[in-house]
Amino acid sequence: MTATTQPVRTYDVIVFGDEVPGIMAIVAAAREFNRRTGRRLRALLMFKGNSQAGVGGHLVRGGLAYLDRSSIPLDVRQSVGLATFGDPSSLYKEFLQRSGVIQIALDPRKADAALRKMLSEAGVDILSRVQIESVQKQGNRITGIKLTRGETYLAKQFIDATVNAELAQAAGVRKLQGFGTLGLPDSELPVTLVFETEGLSIQRLKEVELSYIRRLTNPHDSEAQRYIAIAASSNQALADFLRKDCVDAQGKLKTMVVGRDHIDIRCRALSIFYHAFRGKKLSLAESGMILDQANIACLPGGRLSWNALLCYTTGAQAEALARAGAKPTAAMVEEVTFIERWLKSVGATRVKPMLELYIRHAGNVIDAVEPLSGARMLEGGVLANEAIATFGYHLDVRGGITGLGARANERGIDSITFHTPPLFNVGIRHALMRSVPNLAVVSPASGFDGYACAAGRIVEFNVAVGQGVGIAAAIALNSNRNLADIPNREVRQVLVQTGQLPKIYGRANMLEASRLQAFESTMIA
Repeated sequence: MTATTQPVRTYDVIVFGDEVPGIMAIVAAAREFNRRTGRRLRALLMFKGNSQAGVGGHLVRGGLAYLDRSSIPLDVRQSVGLATFGDPSSLYKEFLQRSGVIQIALDPRKADAALRKMLSEAGVDILSRVQIESVQKQGNRITGIKLTRGETYLAKQFIDATVNAELAQAAGVRKLQGFGTLGLPDSELPVTLVFETEGLSIQRLKEVELSYIRRLTNPHDSEAQRYIAIAASSNQALADFLRKDCVDAQGKLKTMVVGRDHIDIRCRALSIFYHAFRGKKLSLAESGMILDQANIACLPGGRLSWNALLCYTTGAQAEALARAGAKPTAAMVEEVTFIERWLKSVGATRVKPMLELYIRHAGNVIDAVEPLSGARMLEGGVLANEAIATFGYHLDVRGGITGLGARANERGIDSITFHTPPLFNVGIRHALMRSVPNLAVVSPASGFDGYACAAGRIVEFNVAVGQGVGIAAAIALNSNRNLADIPNREVRQVLVQTGQLPKIYGRANMLEASRLQAFESTMIA
């Protein structure tokens, strides 16, 4: 009996993970390589999910249709001449345009089609449902990935686009679990199981919410007051908070805001009624799951996509969920059946959970060429003459970080809140790995320290980084260098030469940066 030889295939660049920043990275690499050489890049996109269910990670199979967009202060927009969401990277603008996004809502079906078209045009091969058996290395460089089904894929440059830096970990890059960069490896952001509704019109949802708010703010509505008590689990302080949350500082009812393609839920009225229906406390840590204030994307055919069901997750659980292909647990799926029953009672005809979870964060690698902290973001990011884009986003840790306040108090820190959103210039060096120089990690797991992952986990930001890393990969291939050797300036030069450089408008807030730097340094000490 003769032994069979497992196949070996050779590429120039391999991206592991099909999150949108990784797809944009390989598209950028293919385009720049072709521009430089006139030849087609040998490129492979491989990922754990099932391509038949869509290509595009948590935005497609996870159905996260409500996009977090860059936040730009009005005075900056006016002085620089910017639109509402600033001037994103050219590939992100192209992706939004091809997907038919008006402002915020991304239809996963259209996104899947747009991404497949971009990959096809770039000549990228796609391989799904894969598992890494081992990573082959020569010295400190990756040379190939062997899959559990036997075949091996070789390349010169590698990009990890997974939320947990799975390829990087397999290659020996060190990663801290959870919020290990703040000394809290067991703490993690919640995950979300996005669901879509049909049959529930925007007008009907507005009417339902307004009715709920009026009832909750009426002290003579004994049934509504009982609902608050149930949602607060008879905790008087929480009950008072929930009641006050229904009105703003001027005493006006905090009704939803309906945009051109999205809805922002501003208060917890819907959450209170749902938790009363469930008989569960409106507390993420205590109940394990909450129906939070929803970000809702309005999609074709009357579909509403809800980013609302938060599921409590530890650092270890986030890693395990990511390694298991972001599949929701049985308990998460069961919770959607209760949401379905509740929403059908107010007009929905269908409630459909997505196939995969939205995992916000699952730790960070600690081997970046130039780690990026929250303080550095508040300082304005990389120098303007090195920048490849600009991004702004509040340091939002939705659901909170378990133990952060207590750890801060132990170290004499009274406030853990940083209200000023950083507006910072983007580079690629935090995504490049020092110990594995031909590898980049383009994801929420990049080399972020402290609070930086709060803004660094957002897709729009990571697409700008991914585009830069893709260009860097083409430069590295053409000059026989490693990714880690490519400076921001070389990438920026390409963007300038090809007319792709967006406006650069990062701003420094040195007072807040100094306060955050002291906080981040103290927390990890």
